[in-house]
Amino acid sequence: MSEKIKKQFGVWMDSHNATIVGKEGTEGGEFIVLGHVNNPGPDNNSNEKTSNNQEIGLTQKFFKEIAAIMPNIDEIHLTGTGQAQEQFMKFLAETPQYKNAVSTESTSNKMSDENLAIFIMKHFN
Repeated sequence: MSEKIKKQFGVWMDSHNATIVGKEGTEGGEFIVLGHVNNPGPDNNSNEKTSNNQEIGLTQKFFKEIAAIMPNIDEIHLTGTGQAQEQFMKFLAETPQYKNAVSTESTSNKMSDENLAIFIMKHFN
């Protein structure tokens, strides 16, 4: 009997940048960088309420763009700085497509794409 290959992903993120790592191919290949997503943040706006609403909307768009690169997640490890990972984990838990994904997190400084792929590979092995 063959074992189901888990769809594992890793994301380094802060509130403005994300690097997504996953396995190449469906046969459990090496972890590679699948994409980068940027969140420019809200425009300079003198109205605080408008600025807050814009920031919330941009954050949701940022999270949706990250999730779009990772269809059908079985396991995900989030790392990075700040509170973005916790917010993204909550976003995944509230999204029907991703609510059953196993999420873990850690804190780390920005690293190169190659080092991120190695870090995620070690996490899942």
